[in-house]
Amino acid sequence: MKKLLISILILISVASAESQNATEQPLLDVMHSITSDELFDYVRIQCDDKYQGRLTGTPEYQACAEWLAGEFRDWGLTPAGDNGTWFQWYNIPYTLVLPDCGLSMQIPLKNGASIIKNYKYVTEYMPGSTSGNGEVTGEVVYAGFGVTAPELGYDDYSGIDVKGKIILIEREAPVDPSAGAEKFNPWYEYSFHQYKMANAIKHGAAGMIYNYGPIGNPNNDYSDKFIYVHIGDSVVKDIFAGTGLKNSEVVGKIRSELKPRSFNTKKTVTIRMSTKHVPDGRGSNVIGLLKGSDPELSRETIIIGAHLDHLGKCYEIIQGANDNASAVAVMMGVAKALTQNRIELKRSVLFIAFGSEEQAIMGSKAYLDNPVMPLEKSVLINLDGVGIGNAIGANAGRDFPVLWSFIEESNNKYIHRRLITNSFPNLGRPRLDAARFLKAGVPSLSFYTFGSVNYYHIPPDNLEIIKPEIMEDLAQLLFMAVVKMANNPSPLR
Repeated sequence: MKKLLISILILISVASAESQNATEQPLLDVMHSITSDELFDYVRIQCDDKYQGRLTGTPEYQACAEWLAGEFRDWGLTPAGDNGTWFQWYNIPYTLVLPDCGLSMQIPLKNGASIIKNYKYVTEYMPGSTSGNGEVTGEVVYAGFGVTAPELGYDDYSGIDVKGKIILIEREAPVDPSAGAEKFNPWYEYSFHQYKMANAIKHGAAGMIYNYGPIGNPNNDYSDKFIYVHIGDSVVKDIFAGTGLKNSEVVGKIRSELKPRSFNTKKTVTIRMSTKHVPDGRGSNVIGLLKGSDPELSRETIIIGAHLDHLGKCYEIIQGANDNASAVAVMMGVAKALTQNRIELKRSVLFIAFGSEEQAIMGSKAYLDNPVMPLEKSVLINLDGVGIGNAIGANAGRDFPVLWSFIEESNNKYIHRRLITNSFPNLGRPRLDAARFLKAGVPSLSFYTFGSVNYYHIPPDNLEIIKPEIMEDLAQLLFMAVVKMANNPSPLR
């Protein structure tokens, strides 16, 4: 009798599994319709020279946005931008970086003469993406983190004269976010690029060499009289040469003692920048809606977001293949699979291609200021830099275990990639669209990939580094996870 019962239970289990597999097979067929070839083609299109690196505000960015909106339209999404269009508009000034930029140092010789050392583009310096136009020559004054914080008893400009001179400053703030909220938060506003530039101008500096990369970065304000570049270790080393000091040791002491260590380096540099500022630029988010079928659950929204923009030209075109054409491609793969195959979803899914992530994350701010769907009923799956490597990561999975459970289950069942997550404190200045959503109280997971060479905000972020297979796996994973999220009877948040 016991053996008979066991046999019956086994038969029931097998029958149940076969029934479940039969029910799920159409969904698996759709999942496998998302291919690496098609996703790579989406990346290739975004990286075409005709879009000039997709700097938000430029006609070339908007042309790329029009292309994406056309794909959304063809797949059957509903336009969810302003006035029934695909686009949510906002103001965004921008700066074009043109050829004829440079950085050089005057190096004195023992006989009283001097030589000029010209630094190499990309490897030693990058033009300031929002620099003023022109040339400036001056003594270099090291000004620490460029911070004046009287309430904290700290001033990098105390005891030094920077009027008409060029400052060398560090990125971030004397206290790092890793120190925790209590210690970092008083320094939060001082970590912004915009603050550092404004403070330098306030103290009369004529220019700035910013120890940041060197990378391109249009996340800054603009002043037509202020010239700056980003530099790397080789330039810093040359400036510190002969001072008896090492940059790393000086920064370490500032951080440990919270006391400025500014000084005149007695070096002279020339910065030459060729730029054109456009103060009245207009940016847009591209928004498409897949309305849920359930009268109640359709009021809840799963947002799948990825920023469409990159750096434009600095002064060469920077394609931004991984950052962030890869993520837009993955978002498109999920959108096409859901719409073309008429997958029934009880909750709504909103696809947003954000503009201006690289320009102070203003596209996501524009959405949060005027949301299409109620924020209190929304969750976000954000994608940023998902085209390299062989493993998948996501910020904040531990903070939102319900959302993460769908991701983990789908990976374990269908994809089998290495998958990691963390708890994300979101303390520093916002660096991701998800950071703004988290501040607004929207549960958010932000995906990235890793495990192979990556280039950040420089020209080698191009098609050659893209690994289409990881994009395919992530898109398939998200497709299955989103279907199950959308149809889950229990709350997602």
